Amino acid sequence: QVQLVESGGGLVQAGGSLRLSCVASGSTFSINAIGWYRQAPGQQRELVAIIGNGGSRNYKPSVKGRFTISRDNANNTVYLQMNSLKPEDTAVYYCNADLGPSEGHYWGQGTQVTVSS
Repeated sequence: QVQLVESGGGLVQAGGSLRLSCVASGSTFSINAIGWYRQAPGQQRELVAIIGNGGSRNYKPSVKGRFTISRDNANNTVYLQMNSLKPEDTAVYYCNADLGPSEGHYWGQGTQVTVSS
């Protein structure tokens, strides 16, 4: 099992920046990839960015160039640096760990990001 704890959310004006952190504990050696997802009110949860064990990264097109996902393996932490934030980035942001088909996915509790116009 893996436990994930997110932090770093808050209220920011449009054009501002936030950095989210996701600290993993437990069977972290089983993690294949960690992703950041978000869910706005009345919307489906969507993938924002993901980073694999080899360092490969993928981004939702609307955040590419503004958001950067990175990882600190020594501290089992994945970051999401969010710059040039827009009101449409407002959502609860969740960290997700992919442990493969046999062990499945684990989610954190989420952190609220609110961008005011």
